[in-house]
Amino acid sequence: MIGLLHSYIPITVDNGLLNNGCFLDALGLVPHVFLLFSTFPILFIGWGSQSSKVHIHHSTWLHFPGHNLRWLLTVVLLFVLVCEIAEGIVSDGFNQSRHLHLYMPAGLGMLAAITSIVYYHNIETSNFPKLLIALLIYWTLAFITKTIKFVKYDDHGIGLMQLRFCITGLLALLYGLLLGVEVNVILRRRYMWFPCPTEVKPPDDLQDLGVRFLQPFVNLLSKSTYWWMNTFITSAHKRPIDLKTIGKLPISMRALTNFQRLRKAFDAQKGPVPLKGSRWIWLALRQAFGRPLVLSITFRFIADLLGFAGPLCISGIIQNGISLLGVHFISSEAFLANAYVLAVLLFLALLLQRTFLQASYYVAIETGIKLRAAIQTKIYHKIMRLCTSNMSMGDMTTAQICSLVARDTNHLMWFFFLCPNLWAMPVQIVMGVLLLYSLLGVSALIGATVIVILAPLQYFVATRLSRAQKSTLEYTSERLKKTNELLRGIKLLKLYAWEHIFRSSVEETRRQELRNLRTFALYTSLSIFMNAAIPIAAVLTIFAVHVHVHSGTDFDLSPAVAFGSLSLFHILVTPLFLLSSVLHSTVKALVSVQKLSEFLGSTEIEIDQDPVVQTTATDNNNSNIKSIVNGYFTWTQGCPTLSNIDIKVPFGQLTMIVGQVGCGKSSLLLAALGEMQKISGNITWNNILTACVFRKRGSVAYASQRPWLLNATVEENILFDMAPNEKRYKEVIEVCQLQPDIDTLPQGDQTVIGERGIILSGGQRQRICVARALYQHTNVVFLDDPFSALDIHLSDHLMREGILKLLRQEKRTVVLVTHKLQYLPHADWIIAMRDGTVQTQGTLKDIQCAEPELFEQWRTLMNRQDKENTTELKRKSFRRPMYSTDTLATEDEDEDSTTSTDEDSLRAELRHRTTIPWSSFATYLRAAGLLLLPLLVLSQLTKHSLMVAIDFWLAHWTSRVIAASQRNTYFYLVFCGLCALGIVLCLVTSLAVEWTGLRVSRELHCSLLRTIVLAPMRLFETTPLGNILNRFSADTNTIDQHIPVTLECLSRSTLLCVSAVGVISYVTPLFLFALLPLAVACYFIQKYFRVASRDLQQLEDSTEMPLLSHYSQTIEGLTTIRAFRHEQRFKKKLLEHTDANNISSLFLMAANRWLEVRMEYIGAFVVLIAAVASISNALCSQLSAGLVGLGLTYALMVSNYLNWIVRNLADMEVHLGCVKRVSGLIHTQPESYDGLMTPAQVPAGWPKYGEIQIKNLSVRYDSSLKPVLRHVSAHIRPGQKVGICGRTGSGKSSFSLALFRMLDTIEGQIVIDGIDIAKLPLQTLRSKFSIILQDPILFSGTIRFNLDPERKATDQMLWEALEIAQLMPVVKALPGGLDAMVTEGGENFSQGQRQLFCLARAFVRKSSILIMDEATASIDMATESILQKVVMTAFADRTVVTIAHRVHTILGSDVVIVMKHGAILEYDEPDVLLEQKDSVFSAFVRADK
Repeated sequence: MIGLLHSYIPITVDNGLLNNGCFLDALGLVPHVFLLFSTFPILFIGWGSQSSKVHIHHSTWLHFPGHNLRWLLTVVLLFVLVCEIAEGIVSDGFNQSRHLHLYMPAGLGMLAAITSIVYYHNIETSNFPKLLIALLIYWTLAFITKTIKFVKYDDHGIGLMQLRFCITGLLALLYGLLLGVEVNVILRRRYMWFPCPTEVKPPDDLQDLGVRFLQPFVNLLSKSTYWWMNTFITSAHKRPIDLKTIGKLPISMRALTNFQRLRKAFDAQKGPVPLKGSRWIWLALRQAFGRPLVLSITFRFIADLLGFAGPLCISGIIQNGISLLGVHFISSEAFLANAYVLAVLLFLALLLQRTFLQASYYVAIETGIKLRAAIQTKIYHKIMRLCTSNMSMGDMTTAQICSLVARDTNHLMWFFFLCPNLWAMPVQIVMGVLLLYSLLGVSALIGATVIVILAPLQYFVATRLSRAQKSTLEYTSERLKKTNELLRGIKLLKLYAWEHIFRSSVEETRRQELRNLRTFALYTSLSIFMNAAIPIAAVLTIFAVHVHVHSGTDFDLSPAVAFGSLSLFHILVTPLFLLSSVLHSTVKALVSVQKLSEFLGSTEIEIDQDPVVQTTATDNNNSNIKSIVNGYFTWTQGCPTLSNIDIKVPFGQLTMIVGQVGCGKSSLLLAALGEMQKISGNITWNNILTACVFRKRGSVAYASQRPWLLNATVEENILFDMAPNEKRYKEVIEVCQLQPDIDTLPQGDQTVIGERGIILSGGQRQRICVARALYQHTNVVFLDDPFSALDIHLSDHLMREGILKLLRQEKRTVVLVTHKLQYLPHADWIIAMRDGTVQTQGTLKDIQCAEPELFEQWRTLMNRQDKENTTELKRKSFRRPMYSTDTLATEDEDEDSTTSTDEDSLRAELRHRTTIPWSSFATYLRAAGLLLLPLLVLSQLTKHSLMVAIDFWLAHWTSRVIAASQRNTYFYLVFCGLCALGIVLCLVTSLAVEWTGLRVSRELHCSLLRTIVLAPMRLFETTPLGNILNRFSADTNTIDQHIPVTLECLSRSTLLCVSAVGVISYVTPLFLFALLPLAVACYFIQKYFRVASRDLQQLEDSTEMPLLSHYSQTIEGLTTIRAFRHEQRFKKKLLEHTDANNISSLFLMAANRWLEVRMEYIGAFVVLIAAVASISNALCSQLSAGLVGLGLTYALMVSNYLNWIVRNLADMEVHLGCVKRVSGLIHTQPESYDGLMTPAQVPAGWPKYGEIQIKNLSVRYDSSLKPVLRHVSAHIRPGQKVGICGRTGSGKSSFSLALFRMLDTIEGQIVIDGIDIAKLPLQTLRSKFSIILQDPILFSGTIRFNLDPERKATDQMLWEALEIAQLMPVVKALPGGLDAMVTEGGENFSQGQRQLFCLARAFVRKSSILIMDEATASIDMATESILQKVVMTAFADRTVVTIAHRVHTILGSDVVIVMKHGAILEYDEPDVLLEQKDSVFSAFVRADK
């Protein structure tokens, strides 16, 4: 027992002052008083604020040695002083006279300790070290006084059994250590008593105003509480957070720094015997990022050990009862037996535990973010060396690489975040089971066994959940692929009336996806159910066993045992629940590293391996910029694509490469650039000036056949990082005739044109790519079929002014691939390709002599030779709208439109900061239906009411056991019944939430797809394709999988928090007085956090999109980038995008830690207040021990509930933005598909003759725009062949689209075979015509599906169409023939072959009216000539309307229509118009010759 062990008379002075207790305590006040009086004037006056000799932008320069050690020692000092105060109060007691000397010196010492650290912080940040002398004196005096007191205690026989002796010894030790720290600062920095102090330079980051992420630079207190984030979080409420606000990353956190660290680790693994598999990557990751992970694991260990203080303190408070001691000296056991002491220790343990836990989270996540940046940079460097054939042949797709970047790097990041759990969980489980055993005995082991038995079941559910998610992801990818094809080809689908076929295909895939989502929802429900039910089942089992085993003994169930073990179960169950997630994350990381290993081991191009040849000035090849000798090249292993290539390219001259579709013209350019795999042969690049051979080729200005644009402005796309030269820029713009197009853009040449140039037409994209090549100052220019998407006027102008004038004047070597044989007379050198080999090469005269048959073939296809164009057509500037889709931009509006909205910018949408209206939540719930919604609400309320009832019953039961000292079967049976009912309700609520989410997903996606398919073309022409696709991808995924989980977590956390507050208030009504200030604090914390979190999440998403876009556009433009030798520039841009995304992620993570620390601290105060109030209430009103335990158990969980409420509320607001965007798109007004006539009323076989009467027709694209056709009247007789020509913007395409009712009719009508098409159902009308567009569109699937999605044609009809389109030999050579697969976008066919397939598609339908809109632009002239004859034969009795770039293709038409400004300018037979020398058509023909 505790008693007065020693006679300690505090007021005696017989043996000297130092033997007087009061004097010793008073002496201890001297250092504290000295420090307070000496430092307060300095702190208030601020002498040190103007003393810094080095200018830094942040007051966080921590440069004194031992900084962290000082903070740690000060924290320990404060804890010991708190214990000294508590020991003094407990020793003094409340029923005796006051002895202030027992605790007042400790209180003053605590104030002095706080003052010392504040003073030190100000001195360090203001860089005035000489003022540290005050601390030096203070630590010296404090150490001396405490040492004297400690020695006197020892002299009087007071030893380790007394707590005051231990505290005094600890204080003397701490003051001594702090004195040592102070002396160390003086000796190392030579600040005092030395003539030359050591100069210290601040870190570069602190001298950079742009660095605002200060976590690595602030003091320990600010680090642990994220105090430096206060200003950032609160300022977010006043203005939006953007990249400028968050600034730059510190150097140590930048992608380049971490990539260099990872590369060094990778290089270290490259030993004499290379490691196989993915083991070398794991070793490199451990070497590069293992050290901070060890620190995170250490913090986690400390936090988990401190976490057990909660249950132990609760058990102690209940078990020891409420007693007050009144003795001068007490032991540690007696001290810890005091309930108030336990309450304070519980509070301090919670503060420390939460602080260490958040520190562990921070270090792990920061390490994961650094690792992700390093791996992403490593992947990008690999992409720059990747062999093009890997992607062109389907071995590796852009989507796979982007998935590696977006998903697999995130898997590794999350593995590093969860990695500390792998080490901490075993310790936590073992400690929990041991403590449970100490409380419950054998029954604890039985309960733990139940959990262990159910853990494999949980792992099984988690595994099934993972499989369901993976299976769902496969169907999701397939659905997105089909949706993407539907959106990209929506114009073609509407024109062919196939949109419902593709919609059905998407819906079928969606149904399969929903079946997997249903499985996913079921397993998610089971997982939620098990998380809630396993603790109930375990507690039920333990208490049932405990009651039976200890029946009638002194160890019957008591409140201390019940609620202590209940708290331990909350701790023990957490790692077991996390086990499945951690293992799942580990498996994902292993798979991701395996994929990363395979990617890093993939084939690379040969870099700088061109052979060196003779370098003397007399070398015969010195006049050649390039030559290929005996070259064999291939895309894949096997037969070479190019064989026996032996060519030369003359320096400073124009070389043309010609040949039929698929003969290897483009491959020859790529082989010269080193993009193809070289089987044999030599490629030589010569220096122009000195004729020295470079081992490394220089920059080549390359314009690919498929235009590639950056997601940047028009100007940036043309300059391509070259120095701005206004004169040259204007010259190039004029040469490429881009000024009229630039004038119509919303911001001129500063308009962001987006990835793949999605707001421009094919011709505009092509001209910008050519302008880029012309603007560069490279010696060599490669142009791969630049005229394919241009009309004859633009082609002639570009050829004459750009290639023949601009490039020739600059003596640049030009290699031009073209189908336009009329330009051959201008070539200095010609290379003719055929079937992958060089048929012949030389000048035109050489070929005329050597290959007369080939020359005669060319001659028949050329309208004139060796003669410049004599007709100068004055090209007028026609304004036209630039639409933001990847489909063909309409070329027919004559208007000054300013219809630019926020949707026109690819960057605007994710920056909406306005508060998301809760009407979106109402929209979500309405979609759930009237049956599921009430079930969801009622099940949640009932479940949580029952949970509270179970705990109340447990408290009542255990309290009655103490009172009655006997077991009551009635209590036990009721408890079992409540637990069983609770388990059932857990299942019902989890199923209700997931099934509600599933129904909403089905309804919203169905409505969205239906709306999009029926929407007018104007929607797709004014909305970026990426925005629409995001509704089907990211937003639908959020609605499918994230909102249900967030909604369940939010509702559960809210109800649990309300339950906890209600229980605590019921147990201790005094808690209500403290609830108001705590609630106010919570309100303001969540108010500021939600705004900042929403901004940071949107910023993280908005910075991730450019990052992933940079990867995809780099992969698509890899050949161009490498040709220009711009690899370093793009790598630098990648680092900028990665750092921007990482700084957003770091700030978001720091904001989450900021919230959690504050909510955890508020939760700790709740526990302290609840504990003190419960103890006081028990003293005053004999509150039952069961209710005290109940209140404290609930209080212990409040911080977690508060945390999750705010986090889930912020997440839910972001998720509801997806519902808002989807809902907004659903309200789009659809096209009018219904007509005055029903499909049954339309005559069978209509239109039978193909007669078209257009009467005073005026149409426009939208009600807000001007007409594009004005009062057009025409009569096209049955079977007539009509050619339409005109300059860009004249209304040619609008004429054809009007026949399909794609435009709004203002007045007039179109009558076809006697029926006004306005009366027909839209589906019926469009299904009766055939059209061939300029941009060839193929869909993934078989050739049969591409030709006939409706499956109406026989194989004979399909082969006949392929024969007409000159494709029969190509298709027959493919494995499977008609069933051969077409890859996405038709990438396994050349551009010309894709156009031929589109021609065959139109032939299959065999309608009486065929419209050809620039249909042969991508086909060589020989093939085009054959096709024209075949079309005229195959469609001899049908009406054919041809819109032409090449005017000679419509010379054989029956009638020619010349359009201008949306009106018909000339309308007559071609011969009649040609006879009129002043006719516009005659001028067109002369220009086309």
